[in-house]
Amino acid sequence: MDFIKLSTDWARAEVFSAKIVWLFSAVELLAAAGFWYWGRTAMAKAFIGPLLVMGLFLIAIGAGLYVANRPRIPSFENEYRREPKVFLQTEIQRTAKSQRDLARVFQILPAIVVLAALVILLVPATIWRAIAVTIILNGAFLMVVDSNTEARNDVYHKQLLDSKP
Repeated sequence: MDFIKLSTDWARAEVFSAKIVWLFSAVELLAAAGFWYWGRTAMAKAFIGPLLVMGLFLIAIGAGLYVANRPRIPSFENEYRREPKVFLQTEIQRTAKSQRDLARVFQILPAIVVLAALVILLVPATIWRAIAVTIILNGAFLMVVDSNTEARNDVYHKQLLDSKP
């Protein structure tokens, strides 16, 4: 099995996920600008801050994904050529840790979404409703991205385990 191709394909897919997160952050920032420019109601004005904050938050998440994975692409070949068994074991450990982390994400994000939905139901203030709607929007988006990351990580981890001598 070509570990270099397998590993670099995985890292490239993670870099692509970072770009998708950046694209969504741009949409949120544009929506905030739209509410600022065209918004006339109290509810429209209430969305400006939460969308701006979450757009900036997603930029940071995308940057983290990009910075963590982009340098890995050229380093995979060097690490594998230096010590193939160590490389394989390190990747197996890293993907196993990612599986545990993603399992936690899929416990925490739905809980946050449920709490935000309760805020919408129980708190009449427009700013809190705007914050809650923005949290639900971002929670759902992050679950979409992370579900793809989890599926990709599971396949990569299984391929690594199957090819272990």
